[in-house]
Amino acid sequence: GQKQRVAIGAAIVREPKAFLMDEPLSNLDAKLRGQMRVELQKLHKKLNTTIIYVTHDQTEAMTLGTKIVVMKDGLIQQVDTPRNIYDNPINKFVAGFVGSPAMNFIECDVSVELEKTALIFAGPGPVKKVYLTGQNARRIGEKYDGRRVILGIRPEDIYEEEDAAAGGFAENSVDVDETIVTREVLGSEVILYFEEQNMTYAVRLKPENRTQVGEHIRLYFDMDRAHVFDMETEENLLYRTEW
Repeated sequence: GQKQRVAIGAAIVREPKAFLMDEPLSNLDAKLRGQMRVELQKLHKKLNTTIIYVTHDQTEAMTLGTKIVVMKDGLIQQVDTPRNIYDNPINKFVAGFVGSPAMNFIECDVSVELEKTALIFAGPGPVKKVYLTGQNARRIGEKYDGRRVILGIRPEDIYEEEDAAAGGFAENSVDVDETIVTREVLGSEVILYFEEQNMTYAVRLKPENRTQVGEHIRLYFDMDRAHVFDMETEENLLYRTEW
């Protein structure tokens, strides 16, 4: 980290109107990267100077940026605040860029059922479905009934029954019963992994969870936090232009 400090110090002496930093922390270990992020935040506040910071590390982007430009193949996908990039991604690529573990993407068939719009997990096996409600149900149901879409749900937006009931959305998940294939205990949380459609998905739960590998767990999706993407364009069909 000393070389990075010297280089930044040399740049400060010149009193530039803006800084361009191209992955300055990429060669540091995790602990040093964390320390340098704090120092860079202090520096930015002190100098009040524009810093253009190039990185492939989503943690750096989310913690250091006041405005993030997400690019793919040289093209700008979205320009927004870190919070909006996380909560309101414009497409599947942006949605998958932030978050660790990353957002889960599950192919689903759309079916309008009375006042609800069901997203039925695609593929063979038992029927598993989740429900969109309210305005989101209408937006997807009117245009995509009978079509296939991609459901996007973050690991932290999937719950066990008790928490789902407390949150008022336990009724929006039907028979999402999964077998756990991997378990990670991280002290403050437990991350469980299950498989659907030959893909592995993650759910972040409270540290009290005791579900072991090979055991079943019934999961409940907070569909107010879910995203729905077009199969072909990968645009977020629930993207909010005013946020």
